[in-house]
Amino acid sequence: MSEHALPPSEPVPVPPARESDDATVSEFGYRQELRRSLRLFSLYAIAFSFISITTGIYLNFGVGVNAFGPLSIWFFGILGVAQLLVAVVMAELGSRIPLAGYAYQWGSRLIDPGYGWIVGFTALLWMVTGLAGICSLAAAPLIATLFGWNAGSQSLLLVIALVIIVAATAVNIISIRLAARFNNAAVGTEIIGTALLGVILFIVWLARGQHLHGLSFLFTTGGVHGSAIWKIGIPYSILMGAYTLAGFEVAADLSEEGVNVRTSVPRAIIWSLVSATILGMIALIGFAIAIPHLHAIQTSATPLPDIIRYWLGGGWTKVFLAFVIFSILGLTVALPACQARVIYSMSRDNILPFSRWMRDVNPQTRTPIVGLVVGAGLTIAFVLWGYFGAHSFLVLVVASAAFPFVIYFFTLIAYWFRHSRLPAPPNAFSLGRWRTPVVIAAFVWVVFVLVCLMAPSAFHQADWIIVGVPAFAFIWYLLVLRRRLKMGLAGPESAEGGTPDTKVSAEQK
Repeated sequence: MSEHALPPSEPVPVPPARESDDATVSEFGYRQELRRSLRLFSLYAIAFSFISITTGIYLNFGVGVNAFGPLSIWFFGILGVAQLLVAVVMAELGSRIPLAGYAYQWGSRLIDPGYGWIVGFTALLWMVTGLAGICSLAAAPLIATLFGWNAGSQSLLLVIALVIIVAATAVNIISIRLAARFNNAAVGTEIIGTALLGVILFIVWLARGQHLHGLSFLFTTGGVHGSAIWKIGIPYSILMGAYTLAGFEVAADLSEEGVNVRTSVPRAIIWSLVSATILGMIALIGFAIAIPHLHAIQTSATPLPDIIRYWLGGGWTKVFLAFVIFSILGLTVALPACQARVIYSMSRDNILPFSRWMRDVNPQTRTPIVGLVVGAGLTIAFVLWGYFGAHSFLVLVVASAAFPFVIYFFTLIAYWFRHSRLPAPPNAFSLGRWRTPVVIAAFVWVVFVLVCLMAPSAFHQADWIIVGVPAFAFIWYLLVLRRRLKMGLAGPESAEGGTPDTKVSAEQK
């Protein structure tokens, strides 16, 4: 034993910051069960990986260019700036109510547990459908392409997607620290696989490609004009930014594992969005200006790899694909972590079916293992649905792009009417006198994006999921949850007394 080590009989001191964070959890009626180990950069990395400019751009670049030409890339920047209105509201909520299950807890504390359940369930299904689409449409095809396998084999892609889900779940079961390290590394590969690659392609175009087109090419619509601009061009262009520049608020979902969360969570939320917007625009400008032949890229099944291969050759294409794949795998690790915290948070309030089992935290790993397994099972179910259903994956992409804006819609309403209920600790993030104009502008923006993602006829199949998930949650509330809440068997600690633990025990009796 070193001279500085503590004797076995003495307790290991808890850092003051963690004591304060743990006390915050106790103030909301819970006990600290998850391990606090995530500092600012790790929270930022998880939010940045969740946004994943690499995944969003590689999945949707071709959609925007096909619908509205190179001009479509500028909507990404517009969305990033407008999303800041939403992000600062989420930052204040994350600073004032720093609890796992973020959206569920915010809705519960501001309105009531029934409202929180609807918002929380929508958040859970967003993460599940998003992970299913990412594994099947982005990670699996790129891995098959990198190794020279048959990327056209749907059976092979299914197997790869399932392996990714199981592996990502295993990483999270081992510890949140391991998942955080993976995401920390993914920040670097995101930069290399998108922003740096975009800069390289721009430089190569300057050196060898100016005979193809000039900078004005970035503002061409690909021939789209008239009413098609509003019916097709703008909605399809918004899809890439909406799909990508959302999820920054999940830093708050890891609040019970963060350190100095009153300040680190809002910073992680805002910084992740700002950096993702800037790096994404750098990448998109490079990708768009490097398009060699617009029609060929518009009709290609793999537009970005085709652009890279045209300028850099097959060898360098594989190198950058490796960085891209690692970045996407970072997202597949971040998503199960966030899914499990939503499940855990709702289960400890006895909101979900089988809450008694799903709220358990493993004493060794300090992770919600059952929640992770349940999240993985739901994701696999949607992967199989996409595999067996025609056009199902397009539905998943559109739905997972719209779901966060449904969550923002409900959360902004709750915030507007009940923000006076928010705790007001001295070091918490606050909008101050800017609250009213910011919230009104954010609400108008969210409604506009939802209209763009639900109005086009090609997106109508996704509308059934977008509307159906909150509707299903409301039906569960009417048939089951309302009775539980009325009897005091569910929800956060009530005025009549009794913690969520005693409520679960009471229902079991």
